[in-house]
Amino acid sequence: MKSRPLIGITTTDRDEELTTTPWYDAVYSMPAHYVDAVRRAGGNPILLPPGEQEWAGWLDVVDGFLVTGGADVAADHYGGDPAHPKQEKPRVDRDETELALAKNLIDGSIPALFVCRGIQVLNVVMGGTVNQHLADSLDDDIHRGESEGWIYHEVEMKPGSLAAEAMGTVRAQGATGHHQSIDGLGAGLEPVGWAVDGTIEAVELGGPTWLVGVQWHPEVSAHEDAAQQGLFDGLVSAARAERSG
Repeated sequence: MKSRPLIGITTTDRDEELTTTPWYDAVYSMPAHYVDAVRRAGGNPILLPPGEQEWAGWLDVVDGFLVTGGADVAADHYGGDPAHPKQEKPRVDRDETELALAKNLIDGSIPALFVCRGIQVLNVVMGGTVNQHLADSLDDDIHRGESEGWIYHEVEMKPGSLAAEAMGTVRAQGATGHHQSIDGLGAGLEPVGWAVDGTIEAVELGGPTWLVGVQWHPEVSAHEDAAQQGLFDGLVSAARAERSG
C-alpha cells in the first residue's frame, strides 16, 4: 500500500524551454520548486511529459495532479487570434494532453491544482476564453514586470473557498510573471481570488472534488510562505483522503 499520495506533475513540451547540450537538443522539464513543494506537503511527485499515447492510464495510478505553468494555450482552443503579436508558439502535444486531462478531472474524483497556464487550461476546458495580452487592457500592469524575473502583488480570496482554507488566509502575496489571464469565465467555475485591478486570480469547481486554479506561482515562495505552501498541502491532503476513502 502506498504510504504517500502520488502526485503527477505536468512538464513542458520537448522544446518549450529548450536546454541544449552537446548531447541533447530536446528536453522535457519543469521547475524543481514544484517537486519541493509537493514533497514538503507529504506527497511523492512523478513527472508527466506531454504526448503520452496512453496518458489516460495516469488516472489509474496517480492520486492527485498538479498542472504547471508555461507557454500560452493555443488561441484556436478558445476562439482567440492565432496571429496576435504577443501569442506564443503553439505547443501542440502539451495542449492536447493537458486539455484532455482537465476534461477528465472535472468529471472525476481526483484532486488537482492548476497553476498559471494551468488555470487557463481549466478555464478553456470549461468553455472560457483567455485575455491574450493582459497589458493591453490595463493602465498599470502589476502582473509582469518590465525586466525579467518575478514580481509580487496581493491577491484577495473569497472567505471559505477551498483556496482560502488551504492557505489559511484571505490575503496573500503571489509571485507573478504572466501576460495572459482568464477573460470570459468558463461555465461552472467560481472565481474565488482577485488582484486589485479585478483580474481573476483563483477559481474552483463546485462539487465534492478538490479542484483549484491559481493564476500566480505559489511554488516560487512556498518554501518561506506558509500560505503558498498551503495550496500544495491542500492538494496532497485531498489526494490522501480520496485514496483512503
